[in-house]
Amino acid sequence: MKMSRPRFHSSLPSALLALALLALSLSAAAAEPVLEAPVTAPAEEAGMTRLFNGRDLEGWSGDPRLWSVRDGVIHGETTVATPAEGNTFLLWQGGVTKDFELRLSFRCTADNNSGIQYRSRHITEPTVRNAWVVRGYQHELRNESTLPNVAGFIYDEGGKRSRICLVGERARWTGEGKVVDAALIDQADYAKLFRVDDWNDVVIRAEGNQIRHFMNGRLTLDFTDEDPALALRSGILALQLHAGKPMWAEFRDLRIRELP
Repeated sequence: MKMSRPRFHSSLPSALLALALLALSLSAAAAEPVLEAPVTAPAEEAGMTRLFNGRDLEGWSGDPRLWSVRDGVIHGETTVATPAEGNTFLLWQGGVTKDFELRLSFRCTADNNSGIQYRSRHITEPTVRNAWVVRGYQHELRNESTLPNVAGFIYDEGGKRSRICLVGERARWTGEGKVVDAALIDQADYAKLFRVDDWNDVVIRAEGNQIRHFMNGRLTLDFTDEDPALALRSGILALQLHAGKPMWAEFRDLRIRELP
């Protein structure tokens, strides 16, 4: 007797493929961090300590070829004739940053980048390229408005983790790596927020293992460092001039207060 072959619906493979693609798209959508409502910087409290007298670099240490005071602001500049021998910093000599709130304004050229070091370490080993090398958390400074290469992300200067937390991220770094929980700002809003070729206001708040960066009054980054081996709880404050292309960066109204 002739046996009939079982019949399969001709559209079944394509239907399975469609279901698989739908599942992948739903999974990707679920993984996208949710954009939270804007958060403004806390109001400045009385009693902040001024870090710069507006006249000279008393209380700071850096390469005198590169750092000066111009028109009442801290001015750092490299040129073809006076380059930076590796990344170099202007170190605040007044203490260490533990739990703190730092406020300042900056502007810089678009030809290179700068940064604000905090909870960092002054490196004095013979192998370093200059006498003002610093490693640790860095608030990146740039004259750009296109994510992710903008002012405000945390860079692990001289460390293992590179760009630890990007602008727009609410994130945690555990012993297993980074986890992003939410989004704080998108490209359109950052482009409106940042003032290219002008002064921008920065607030950095570090409380325990939580670090928050505010740009021009808005929260742009919220990072919790849960890595038991790499998290930093105290260290020095410094301002960066980056090696490479000639550049300048300026800083004013630097003030800090210790948080309880």
